[in-house]
Amino acid sequence: MGMPGGMEWILIALVILLLFGGKKIPELAKGLGSGIKNFKKAVKEDDDEVATADKKEEIEKKAETTTTEKKEESKTV
Repeated sequence: MGMPGGMEWILIALVILLLFGGKKIPELAKGLGSGIKNFKKAVKEDDDEVATADKKEEIEKKAETTTTEKKEESKTV
């Protein structure tokens, strides 16, 4: 079994039209589009938070390294 052909897609569309009616389908499509938009926005925000956390860790490690080096230099002098 492969992908549905042209006639099968038409049959599927007719069944959906009969089940939901002409007025309900645009509302469903709008809701689906809104859901996808919100999902993409949440993923982008999550990626930004991860990038910010990674940057913060990197800065903290550099600060620790610099502090450790200064302590070692003061001990050797």
